[in-house]
Amino acid sequence: MANLKWKTPRSKTRSRRAANWKLRSVASVVCPQCKEPKRPHFACPNCGTYRGRQVVEVGEEQAA
Repeated sequence: MANLKWKTPRSKTRSRRAANWKLRSVASVVCPQCKEPKRPHFACPNCGTYRGRQVVEVGEEQAA
């Protein structure tokens, strides 16, 4: 195996690694029941349905 001729500077290594630290926008789809935007593969926060059936009960806020 070949030996390195020069040690790669820390700044070059870190800038190369930091090139992939980017934020992506959150994907959203339209809920087929209430037509509100929701995240894909999640229950709708507005109506509580997922894949055509009620999975979360959405109603009044629970008093603590």
